[in-house]
Amino acid sequence: MFTSPHLLRQQRFAPLFVTQLFNAFNDNLYKNAMVLFVVYNVYQSAADETMFSGLASAVFVLPFFLFSAMAGQLADMRDKASIIRWVKLAEIGIMSVGATGLVLASEGIMVKTLAMPLLFLALGAMGVHSTFIGPIKYSILPQHLKREEVLAGTGLVEAGTYLAIMSGTILAGFVSVEIAAGLVMVFAVAGYFTSRLVPAAPPLKPEHKIDYNPFSASVTLVRDVMHKHEVFYAILAISFFWTIGAVLFIQFPPLAKNVLFASQEVASLFLVVFSVGVAIGSVAINALLKGYVSARYATRSVLMMGVFVAAFYLVCRNWRASVEVDHLLGLADFVAQPLAPLVLISLLLIAIFGGMFVVPLYAFLTTKVEPHQASRAVAANNIVNSGAMVGGSLLALGLSAIRIPLSEQLLLSSAMCLISAWLGALLYRAEKRAAAAPGPA
Repeated sequence: MFTSPHLLRQQRFAPLFVTQLFNAFNDNLYKNAMVLFVVYNVYQSAADETMFSGLASAVFVLPFFLFSAMAGQLADMRDKASIIRWVKLAEIGIMSVGATGLVLASEGIMVKTLAMPLLFLALGAMGVHSTFIGPIKYSILPQHLKREEVLAGTGLVEAGTYLAIMSGTILAGFVSVEIAAGLVMVFAVAGYFTSRLVPAAPPLKPEHKIDYNPFSASVTLVRDVMHKHEVFYAILAISFFWTIGAVLFIQFPPLAKNVLFASQEVASLFLVVFSVGVAIGSVAINALLKGYVSARYATRSVLMMGVFVAAFYLVCRNWRASVEVDHLLGLADFVAQPLAPLVLISLLLIAIFGGMFVVPLYAFLTTKVEPHQASRAVAANNIVNSGAMVGGSLLALGLSAIRIPLSEQLLLSSAMCLISAWLGALLYRAEKRAAAAPGPA
């Protein structure tokens, strides 16, 4: 069996891995610098802050819903490495717009009339950028890796993605927006140059006409891919998982500020802990499954995630009684609070079990379909995921609009894990039925 360190030394994997690291880093440095600046410097109410956070999430996710079908078709019908290079080149232009918005906002120049429209324009464009990268970062793996390496490669990509999210999130919370603006430009250029080292990944089937209508193409794509039970249940389980994730990520910055009385740096720490946890879970599940793609641990993993979301809720409920402050807690003051370790441990365990749940499901998308359909399977997943995440965003916005406290909203996320557990169980049953059936898997 090939191990993760082995893959990191391979030309067929390392450039893709590094390019994806830079991609995730830049996405999150930019997005979190934008959200944290606005939440902590523009708005002064929890409802407005949650509304802005939800709107930012929706703007970033909407392109996945509109363009994933086109992205999946292109990735299966053109050289995947060539698409990566064109998309990374476009990122340089996108980040120049975003960097301009960040600088204008930091200087207080036309914040609501020019800076924020530029910030949202770049955020939406980065959503388009990520839409076209998304199908490739998983579907290219079966072309460059051996079958027994695919789960390890998927876990590495997922772990690397979340470590990059962690790094981008740390910087977003601790550097000025002017420095963030410069860094997003630097890493956009670096990502383009590493993308040029990704080996060619030509189409595995003769090209045919691409449907550029986002609606008919999406319906056709999802219908064609989801007829196989294993892929169908994997997509449903991943999508519902990210519905929960969307609710949690929207809640984090306002919850940190208004429930835990924590500063911007602590809000960044929450996202960092979450990212580290998913990375740990991604690697741990590969070790448990020993490279075999299976949903064997899916139900148990997401049930444990739900348990620790409920634990996080209980800690938040008791926080106000244990903390008496009239200002936002800095990082040192926050960590010194008696319940702070429970907050961080709960978040870490939520993320670890979440990573253990979702990583094998992504491997289903590229190993349970024909190789020439792998990108479209990932794209179909992204379409359903984006719809689910927009639904999660709207749910979080609706709960805030009717003034349900942020800490109480966590209980809904915990309950939703029960549905994810049910979907994981359905997937495992479909997996066992497919394994028992005669003929090729």
